[in-house]
Amino acid sequence: MKSGTELRDNQRELYRFRVRLALAAGFVLLAFTLLATRLFYLQVMQHEHFHTLAENNRISIVPIVPNRGLILDRNGVPLAHNYSAYTLEITPSKVDGLEKTINELAGILEITPRDRRRFKKLLEESKNFESLPIRSRLSEVEVAKFAVNRYRFPGVEIKARLFRHYPHLDLFSHVVGHIGRISDRDMEKLEENDLLANYRGTDHIGKQGLEQSYEKHLHGTTGFEQVETDAGGRAVRTLARTPPISGNTLYLSIDSKLQALAIKAFGKYRGALVAIEPKSGEILAFVSQPGFDPNLFVDGIDTANWEAYNNSLDKPLNNRALRGQYPPGSTFKPFMALAALELNKRSPSYTISDPGYYMLPGSSHHYRDWKPGGHGTVDLHKSIVISCDTYYYGLAVDMGIDNITSFMSHFGFGRKTGIDIEGEQVGVLPSQAWKMKRFKQKWYTGDTVSVGIGQGYNLSTPLQLAVATAALANNGQLMRPHMVRSILDSKTGQTTILAPETTDSMPLRKENLDRVIAAMVDVTRPGGTAAQASAGAEYMIAGKTGTAQVVGMKQGQKYVESQVSERHRDHALFIAFAPADNPRIALAILVENGGHGGSIAAPIARKVMDYYLLGKLPKDETVTDTAEPGAEHD
Repeated sequence: MKSGTELRDNQRELYRFRVRLALAAGFVLLAFTLLATRLFYLQVMQHEHFHTLAENNRISIVPIVPNRGLILDRNGVPLAHNYSAYTLEITPSKVDGLEKTINELAGILEITPRDRRRFKKLLEESKNFESLPIRSRLSEVEVAKFAVNRYRFPGVEIKARLFRHYPHLDLFSHVVGHIGRISDRDMEKLEENDLLANYRGTDHIGKQGLEQSYEKHLHGTTGFEQVETDAGGRAVRTLARTPPISGNTLYLSIDSKLQALAIKAFGKYRGALVAIEPKSGEILAFVSQPGFDPNLFVDGIDTANWEAYNNSLDKPLNNRALRGQYPPGSTFKPFMALAALELNKRSPSYTISDPGYYMLPGSSHHYRDWKPGGHGTVDLHKSIVISCDTYYYGLAVDMGIDNITSFMSHFGFGRKTGIDIEGEQVGVLPSQAWKMKRFKQKWYTGDTVSVGIGQGYNLSTPLQLAVATAALANNGQLMRPHMVRSILDSKTGQTTILAPETTDSMPLRKENLDRVIAAMVDVTRPGGTAAQASAGAEYMIAGKTGTAQVVGMKQGQKYVESQVSERHRDHALFIAFAPADNPRIALAILVENGGHGGSIAAPIARKVMDYYLLGKLPKDETVTDTAEPGAEHD
């Protein structure tokens, strides 16, 4: 057995130790190098990126919704304004058990089934991290009640919000329109027009009327606040603030007192009235009767009110002045007479012998005059004063439909007037091409006969009739009607007045225009169809009555108003301007199923003109009470 002491090789162990130390040092150095590299990458190369992320976590951008612009009448009377009120709001993403929370809230504050339905609808349309109102317009007592119980409801808070209000209820509903909550369709439009950023935080947008057509002026510019938040997302302090810019203020040309008087004059009747300043095209009154309460639409109309409006036979949501299309009836005759003179189809001395009807050559069909037995010998002047149908049957055939269409188009018939609210209808100014396109049928001479008295295919809106009447008063100058007179810029404080705009101009011979206007003046004098309604006027009125058939009559059948149901009775119309020698107001009135223009529509016009020109208020309240016994027709 081999024995002995093994000697240690110090040199070799030292070498191994140094190698291990070098490897360890190298590893540590490598590790520190990697850490330093990573640190350099994060701190230097990615500095901007991570700085932004950190700032975003620390800073929130909160939009500040601007005050919506006001809408005032020509005398500064508010027709639409804002007021501040408390709302109870829930942020669904911060609430555990939404239904349970609402039920517990109902224990301390009144929350109606309608509030719940509206909140549910908002929830479906919104992102769950948005704050949504469950109750609005809280009283001071209700605010205090919630404040005491605030600790029980995380994710629920009270905020102060601005609300839109229409103080005159249905008086201007078809003029001002209303706002409503922004829908998905509205969002798409805002995105298409690159306006989404300016609507951050905004819940409402113009839906109808001037609220819709002047949205870009009324909304204003959204402001922003940079708010520092803690780890829990709670605001700590405000770092910067860009204030919002309120919407601009609209001053309308409409006179609110005139509007109220006109609506009152309609009494129980349905219909429309449009009054215009002839030289400027400014709308003075714009009535569609009945109207509706626009306040009900601001936060979403409830089912009961919606069904009541939507199912009503009176159609209060229908803007009759803008969208109602009616036969103009005999109010079309002054324009036909002027066309006959301008186109040399009739001379002032040309007469017919009216037997009470008109027959086309080779036909046995009788086109009846409103007066059985006829008017005897009738010239152009008399044809307007007593509204002879027979005269215009023959005149229309002699002129031909193409001449009628061409001439009437210059007065705005059959096309949009360009008024500054949306939704206007164009009416129908018939022609051969129109009938072929619409019915795939050729035009017959019999079609032309009815067009001559404003019946047949003829359809006009009350707005078109008023604009055409204003053009007659304005020597053939067709003005673009507009409701906004001026706009006050909330940022600069400057007021921009909207200049009158001529949309068509027809060179008319003065002697021809004077003849037609003279006949229209005699319509309102003894012997004329509007004499009773115009009696005692302190100014000269040029007018024309009209009666438009609602249902057709068989050959030989006699129209007896008392035997026809109320909604099948004739419409009553009246167009007028005054003073006739220096017109300051032109208007058109349609009373649905009113019967006779002279006894129903003309008295309304008289009240409107008396107030506008003389400041006189009517002695009674409704046209029903004051209507004078009128002519049997027209």
